[in-house]
Amino acid sequence: MKSMLKIASLFVFAALLSIDASFAQQRSGGNGLSPDALVSQTIFNTTTVTVTYGRPALKGRDLAGLAPADQVWRTGANEATTITFSTDVNFGGKEVPAGTYILFTIPGENWTFILNKQLTRGEGDDRPTWGAFSYDESDDLVRADAAVTVNNAPMMESFAIYFDALTDNAVQLNLHWGTTKTVLPITIN
Repeated sequence: MKSMLKIASLFVFAALLSIDASFAQQRSGGNGLSPDALVSQTIFNTTTVTVTYGRPALKGRDLAGLAPADQVWRTGANEATTITFSTDVNFGGKEVPAGTYILFTIPGENWTFILNKQLTRGEGDDRPTWGAFSYDESDDLVRADAAVTVNNAPMMESFAIYFDALTDNAVQLNLHWGTTKTVLPITIN
């Protein structure tokens, strides 16, 4: 009888852990149409860069209508995209202290990456920033121009953020959607 009780207790415990883990992987605003994603990269075993974002799909639509040129874009879907640095970094040539920021971009011939300090909607509303609706330029920490923007990259149906070109002290942050890919270097001292 005691062994059955132990087994049942372990089963309940395992079920609770799996439920907790599934909630931890979701952002609060996901609607299922644009699934949430998390990508993380460690540089030289000292700095971890983590990006959490929503992955919209083109579904036959034009990228220019979804991420209009020369306008601040939420850089994904649903809640605003967050980027976290575990240590101080150089973000596209700009010094950035460790912390969590909202990642906005301005699409165009050459994209602009924006790190913004406003993590909540503000004015007593502690919910996470949603899209670019509550964007306030006065909360920008830095703006950095993309190192390169390619408009004939391989087709990417769903928006993707990923890292490549990892070295001992640097990595490239890539935003890729449709046939547009834009890249920004992140380095550590």
